[in-house]
Amino acid sequence: MEESNEFEFEEWKKDVEYLVNILKESFESTEARYTIDDLNDLLYIELEGLDEYSEEEIVEIAEPILDVIELDFEDIILIPLQA
Repeated sequence: MEESNEFEFEEWKKDVEYLVNILKESFESTEARYTIDDLNDLLYIELEGLDEYSEEEIVEIAEPILDVIELDFEDIILIPLQA
């Protein structure tokens, strides 16, 4: 049973990393990283260069991607990458 849970966790982690990479490509970022807030069920995705986009552009680019990718987070928050 433990192997099954580990496998599911690894698959879930791959899905999160896939989402981060798709967003990284979509925003033409050279760097990206993510943080998971388990307590609040939030996914923070930091993208290099995100601050160069308006809020409307961010929604226009990210919303279709987030609608297709089904991850069980209360919210997914995109923020500019901090050095």
